[in-house]
Amino acid sequence: MSEKKEEFNKHNYSADSIQALEGMEHVRMRPSMYIGDVGIRGLHHLVYEVVDNSIDEALAGHCDNITVTINEDNSITTEDDGRGIPVGLHQKEGVSALEVVMTKIGAGGKFDKDSYKVSGGLHGVGVSCVNALSEHLRATVYRDGKIWEQEYERGKALYPVKAIGDSDKRGTTVTFKPDSTIFTQTLEYNYDTLASRMRELAYLNKGITVHLVDRRHIKEDGSFEGETFHSEEGLKEFIKFLDATREPLMKDVIAFEGEKNGVPVEVAMIYNTSYAENLHSYVNNINTHEGGTHLSGFRRGLTHTLKKFADNSGMLDKLKFDIAGDDFREGLTAIISVKVQEPQFEGQTKTKLGNREVSASVSQAVSEMLTDYLEEHPDDAKTIVQKVILAAQARHAAQKAREMVQRKTVMSIGGLPGKLSDCSEQDPEICEIYLVEGDSAGGTAKMGRDRAFQAILPLRGKILNVEKAMSHKVFENEEIKNIFTALGVTIGTEEDSKALNLSKLRYHKIVIMCDADIDGSHIETLILTFFFRYMKELIENGHIYIATPPLYLVKKGTKKEYAWNDEERLALMERYGDGAKIQRYKGLGEMNAVQLWDTTMNPEFRTLRQIHIDNGVEADRVFSMLMGDEVPPRREFIEKNAIYANIDA
Repeated sequence: MSEKKEEFNKHNYSADSIQALEGMEHVRMRPSMYIGDVGIRGLHHLVYEVVDNSIDEALAGHCDNITVTINEDNSITTEDDGRGIPVGLHQKEGVSALEVVMTKIGAGGKFDKDSYKVSGGLHGVGVSCVNALSEHLRATVYRDGKIWEQEYERGKALYPVKAIGDSDKRGTTVTFKPDSTIFTQTLEYNYDTLASRMRELAYLNKGITVHLVDRRHIKEDGSFEGETFHSEEGLKEFIKFLDATREPLMKDVIAFEGEKNGVPVEVAMIYNTSYAENLHSYVNNINTHEGGTHLSGFRRGLTHTLKKFADNSGMLDKLKFDIAGDDFREGLTAIISVKVQEPQFEGQTKTKLGNREVSASVSQAVSEMLTDYLEEHPDDAKTIVQKVILAAQARHAAQKAREMVQRKTVMSIGGLPGKLSDCSEQDPEICEIYLVEGDSAGGTAKMGRDRAFQAILPLRGKILNVEKAMSHKVFENEEIKNIFTALGVTIGTEEDSKALNLSKLRYHKIVIMCDADIDGSHIETLILTFFFRYMKELIENGHIYIATPPLYLVKKGTKKEYAWNDEERLALMERYGDGAKIQRYKGLGEMNAVQLWDTTMNPEFRTLRQIHIDNGVEADRVFSMLMGDEVPPRREFIEKNAIYANIDA
């Protein structure tokens, strides 16, 4: 990183580089405006915002190591070896620049183009928001041969910045404890969630080392649980990690890194034998879930270059229909990462890039990269075109199958699946549908439900594993056709053949209800895989839930209570004392209608787990691993995460 350091050292990152834009009284009153929500996602987002400051130092060429520690009390410590936040007097604010950064929303070097060319996170509001939403935060800065420190409570400084010692180190350490009055749902950090993001950052910023330490768990050798993430090849390694459980069509990852029209662009891609399209895009390390101009540029560059090559090869001469853009992306895994000095975000979650100039830069980069690769690897080029032709043929078959589903869907009530027991309410916001494992449990659910707003759709056995099936086979599957028809949604528009039309969605709560055993979990995973691959918008919009039936009924005399796990069962047994009887529910069918309503379907007492996507890249990898052909990684995952005994992977 020495060249970067020389380039940036000519700019003086001093106290006056920190610009305060406005006050931050509002953060504690409206936290969701700043961090998305105050649930588990918002809790983890606090960590990302602090780490993003260290990543920005790395992007500027001044930081090589970042350490994130989950402490015993679920507080978080982040440490980097960057330049250290300036501590000198800020002329405008009259206090230390460190205090300005930590207590003023919109304050930071990110607004000074001389300090940072590009930056991630919330564009300067991040660390002050973390401070405001923490019951306690301590910032320690190693800079100019001294150690500087300041502490805060709920965003307010407890004392002026002070020197507490001498040190040759440099960098910034921040320790914060989220405020329990704000984060009322949970204060417990999930190791795997943080690990996924730290791994992602290491791949996106090659050469940086990110350490994750979990002091809550001690290994047999006395050390703490943890991992170190480092990548020398960046996105090429990221692609290999993502596609580890898929069978590649080529030996090498196709990759490009460079600057086009002033925009740093990095792209990596590979084709595999699957039928899924997996495109992941980033702007300044932010995962742009809704895409944007950089993704449009990638698609245009890919389609134009492959189409030109395929036409020139003569392999399309016998094809009786045109190749569509989707055909070029079947079985493709690709990552697009750009760095933009002033990104303009659009979309519902502000994760859609709007900068028009980026589209041409990415398109040009992809075209050059792919042209060179196809010329140098003629066998791979032929294999890719053959894959595209098969995809086009399957798409035409799928279109016919899809049209059959559409025709059933747009019909009146008579076109609904025969097994569907619909509700009487017509307002989708009130209505909910239960996808129930088996006819027996479906019958019990029909008797126990509230017919006004709860619909029941029994599913016969295990639905098709869409991870291994061509798209036309998916649309021909009877159970999947019933799901489409019952929900009322259609798939495919003139602009995007894979887009889901949610305007006719008949239920805003879609509840998967299966037995609390291994088979039930498998069926849940099959259904979730289908929703993730073909109806992801339903998950993203918060429509998908999983019901949680109890595992046990504990009785003694006339008293009885349900238990959802072994801890609750043991607690009830201890409370009831000798003579307590336990009934283990092996399936939904073992409960009568009243019991099913009381425990699992009654909105006043039930527990529904809403499905959401924290990390789309990690979700893609996990579904591919669980539902693909590779057994060893699946066995390892199940052994690590299993909640049932005697699992056979």
